Amino acid sequence: MNTPDRDAPRYYAPDAGLPAQTELLTSRAVVTEAYTVIPRGVLRDIVVSVLPGWTNTRTWILNRPVAGGATTFAQYLVEVGPGGGSSTPEPEPGVVESFVFVLEGELDISLDGLDFPEHREHRLAPGGFAYLPPQARWEVSNGGGAPAKFQWIRKAHQPLAGHSPAPVFGNEADLEPAAMPGTDNKWRTTRMIPVDDIAYDMHVNVVTFEPGAVIPFAETHVMEHGLYVLEGKAVYRLNQDWVEVQEGDYMSLRAFCPQACYAGGPSNFRYLLYKDVNRQVLLGGK
Repeated sequence: MNTPDRDAPRYYAPDAGLPAQTELLTSRAVVTEAYTVIPRGVLRDIVVSVLPGWTNTRTWILNRPVAGGATTFAQYLVEVGPGGGSSTPEPEPGVVESFVFVLEGELDISLDGLDFPEHREHRLAPGGFAYLPPQARWEVSNGGGAPAKFQWIRKAHQPLAGHSPAPVFGNEADLEPAAMPGTDNKWRTTRMIPVDDIAYDMHVNVVTFEPGAVIPFAETHVMEHGLYVLEGKAVYRLNQDWVEVQEGDYMSLRAFCPQACYAGGPSNFRYLLYKDVNRQVLLGGK
């Protein structure tokens, strides 16, 4: 089993609970047809889901396909207590691919050795990730003494003849970020799924902005996004609105939602980013 051999990085994960009865009803939650913002204060105990086939686990469902919103993926924030997990985590095996990113604690993922013998068992520390292709048979468990919290992205894989995606494991802290052109490395992207392999129809990156760095134009593109803020704060431009976000907040952006941001500091602004890639637009033909 692969085990972490260095100090684990830290990423924000909510503690849930409930606000006091004396607090005012205030929230930054926004739902539109172009985007959704779920602030960290919304992730409370009374909105958790219990997933079939999982033990000692609770889940906040951050995104699911809905009319007028992002439709290509589902995204969860999952907390697995000590001894918890699942031997059948994926309810649609053979169809859905997954990406797991650990925020707190340690998570064990094992694959059927007959399918992928080189990836039989992995222990993921914070920052650890796993891409699990649709043909992978996998299990997940928490063998430690503290809760494990992680982001789980699920997407229906779009097969491509002659190309089969393989599992990918690693830790984002071990990867070299790529600087965005003309930014003096103040805007950089850590890519965790191979970007030069068309077998993969999704990418998941960690995007980092140093204080004061910006996306200097309104990105408007076909790719949908799920963004979970790992660290820091920023002002995001979504459609025609400026929205403040901070660590622990979540954004879901439908296709063609104009988007830009300004990192406000004082620390780096970092988020986990999902996008769908590398496929033709299907128009219903047989």
